[in-house]
Parts: sequence; structure tokens; C-alpha cells
Amino acid sequence: MKRIISSVLALSVCLTPLSVPLMVQPSWAQSQNSQVEKLKQLIEQAQQQERQGQPRQAIETWQEILAIARQFKQRRGEAIALNYIGLNYDSISQPQEALKYYNQALPITREVGERRGEASTLNNIGRVYDSIGQPQEALKYYNQALPIRREVGDRAGEATTLSNIGAVYDSISQPQEALKYYNQALPIRREVGDRRGEASTLSNIGLAYNSISQPQEALKYYNQALPITRSVGDRAQEAIILNNIGRVYDNISQPQEALKYYNQALPILQQVGDRRGEATTLNNIGLVYDNISKPQEALKYYNQALPILQQVGDRRGEATTLNNIGAVYNSISQPQEALKYYNQALPILQQVGDRRREAGTLNNIGLAYNSISQPQEALKYFNQALPIWRSVGDRKMEATTLSNIDAVNNRSQPPSRTNILQTPK
Repeated sequence: MKRIISSVLALSVCLTPLSVPLMVQPSWAQSQNSQVEKLKQLIEQAQQQERQGQPRQAIETWQEILAIARQFKQRRGEAIALNYIGLNYDSISQPQEALKYYNQALPITREVGERRGEASTLNNIGRVYDSIGQPQEALKYYNQALPIRREVGDRAGEATTLSNIGAVYDSISQPQEALKYYNQALPIRREVGDRRGEASTLSNIGLAYNSISQPQEALKYYNQALPITRSVGDRAQEAIILNNIGRVYDNISQPQEALKYYNQALPILQQVGDRRGEATTLNNIGLVYDNISKPQEALKYYNQALPILQQVGDRRGEATTLNNIGAVYNSISQPQEALKYYNQALPILQQVGDRRREAGTLNNIGLAYNSISQPQEALKYFNQALPIWRSVGDRKMEATTLSNIDAVNNRSQPPSRTNILQTPK
């Protein structure tokens, strides 16, 4: 008897740094001293807002810089401002807005011959496509950025793009290919003295080993990354790596050890004011409790995560948590309640263009309908999920969905839920 396997979208943190963006050198319109001084102040203000986690305010400030650059027909400055606006929209999960600004910046960087800026913008566009579940499109842009970074001798940028390419391959279940790129990035990080980047790449290598069921190898790399982040005083990265270690222990059925690391990460994230990371960790803790058959405890943590994600505007994280809540209700034989949450998640995922998670949600809805003896409705959703898995190149989930369709057609009994879909890095 074939069984139906549902998908739970487990929100988890992985370090994949942004490209080093263009730095503004405000030499525009030297005769306009007051404007130059104003630009310096605005640039400092925007960068301070970014450091303080105020991306919306930073967008407004960069818009002022953009207007001045356009007023004085300073095309380099215009491209820089557009790129920063895109970065900030990306940070608040507005990928289409980010793309809009990056795609304005890109032809300007080419027009003025700013090769570093061109590579930076190509990298940022690739990052957006990766974040919305379009890995092939992401690779297209990363692979344009990489030779430019090598051409101009931007070793730090080269390492970033190599790491980003690795992350894409990891997200499409090609961890060996991912390792190939991470292992090119790592010595460059060390060469340029980028300790944060080194820790990031070590963490990504750990993630790849975890995905190919080599948990001890994964822990080896995470445990190299952790003291580096502590030595540079990067509390946010420390929490991310603690989260990743927790995830390994969760995957190898050591839930109490997983909770130990998640519970170390949580207060750090609260201390540094990383609300999105806090919600991620709450979600991860909820997932552990869900996996050890403590559904009410799981709901307690998921329901703490959900309003935070809504508050910070993380639409993908919100949809993931709605999915997780729905999965808990399905596991405790409340499929109608589960459908309520799945049906809130689905339009969000369609709105943000996250095809992978959309397919996971369609699969979950199909499972819920099957459990209430509506096989035709179940088939409708499985058959919507199937072409999406094919389009994103996820062969494992394609096979799972085919198995689900076969199980419904053969009137198999629905089994208990199995966790098979992980959040893209």
C-alpha cells in the first residue's frame, strides 16, 4: 500500500551574505557645495538606518539621494541609490519592488562602464530570484556576475557570488555541486581576511553536508564557524549557527539537544532585535515539539512566531508558519482547521512568487482533502503541485506527489505526516 506523504515547511536560517554593495563617493557636482554636504549627510543617515534595522526609513532616505543624483544627472550616483533601494526592499520581503530598482540600476552601470557595480547588481538580482524560488533564473544572473568579479579582481565579491551559487545548488537538491562552489569560496574568504564571510561559508558547507545525511561532518563545520562568529562579536551570526546546529540535532532525532541550541539562539536574537530571526527560532522550536508529538506545545510556539512575521512583513515566513500550524491541526485530526491555515498560506506564496513553497502547500491541501474523504478534490491539488515541482527541478517532491496521486487513485489510507520539504536557503 502506497502512502501519502505531506510536506511541512520548516523555516530555518542559513547564512548566505548579500553582495558587497556599491559605496557612494559623493563627488557629484563639486560646485554645489551645499548639495554635496547634504548628500554626505543623507548617505550617512541611510547607512545608519540600515545598521539599526530600519529598512523602510532607509528607502526613504535613498529616494532623496536618488532625486538629487537625477537632478544633477549623476548616473553613477543614480545607479548606486537604485541598488541600495533594491537591497532594502529585498530585506523586507518585497522581491518584485527590489527587482524593479535593480533592473533600473543595471543598464546604468553598463552605460557608465561601472563593472564592479554591474556585478554587484547582477548578484543582487540573482539573490532575489533565488529567494522567490526561481533557481535557474538566479543562476543565470550569478553566472553573469562571477566572471566580471574575477575580471576586476574583486576577490571578496567573487567569494560572495561563489557562495550564492552554492546556495542555489543546495536549494535544488544538488549538494555536491553546492560544495564545489563553497569550497572555492572558503579559501578566498580566508585570503581576504573576511572572518564573517569565512564563518558564513563554513556554515553553508555544514548545511550541505547535513542535506546529504552526513550530520557529523555538518557539525564539524558548524563548530568551526561558531567560535569565529563569537571572536568577531557577531551575535546575529552566532544565533544563526546555533540554529543550524539545532537543526542537525533535530534531523538526527536528538530533539532535546536541538532544543538546547535553539534555546541558546532565541535570547540572542531577542537581544539584537532580530525579530525575523526570533520568529524563525520560535518556528524551529515549534517544529521540534511537533515532531515529538507535543502538538499543543508546537502550536504555542508557532502562534508566537506568526504575529512577529506579520509585523516585520515577512510574507514567506508568515506563509511557512501558517503551513506549519495547518500541519499540526491535520496531525490531530482537525483537517477543516488545517485547511483554514493552508488556504491563508497559499495566496501569500502565489503573491510573492515562491513556487517551491506554493507546491508544498498545494500538496498539504490535497492531503487534508484526502483525509476527509474528498479524493477528487485531493487530486485537483496534487495535480496543481506536480508541474510546479517539475518546473523547479525538485525530483524528490515530484516523485512524492506522483506517489500521492497513485495512493488516492488506489484508495490507500492516509498515513501519519512525514516532514520532507525544507525551506530554501
